[in-house]
Amino acid sequence: MKSCLVVDDSKVVRMVARRILEDLNFDVSEAEDGQKALDACLASMPDVILLDWNMPIMNGIEFLKVLRVSDGGDAPVVVFCTTENDMSNIQEAIAAGANEYIMKPFDSEIVQSKLEQAGAL
Repeated sequence: MKSCLVVDDSKVVRMVARRILEDLNFDVSEAEDGQKALDACLASMPDVILLDWNMPIMNGIEFLKVLRVSDGGDAPVVVFCTTENDMSNIQEAIAAGANEYIMKPFDSEIVQSKLEQAGAL
């Protein structure tokens, strides 16, 4: 079973994402900020990371930049899932190593489609 780490400071978003991902047969874990996500990844690298942009302690971009230079950090498919919809934000996320980009609010069809496009399903 593939693993997915959901990184978002909103408990509600993590809960919704967990339900969608479990329906897609992922083993789901959660982190509420970038630092906790980084700690989780260094302990056990997931196959997929669903990542929020705006979080306390370490935001999504900071997390992604550190992840991608970490041992094994080039492997996970990273899907940014955020309200940041400016083209410059999307370009920054892709440049930092994101594979896909989803706008909030999202639904199961969007998540499934993006994961398929990224080769994670």
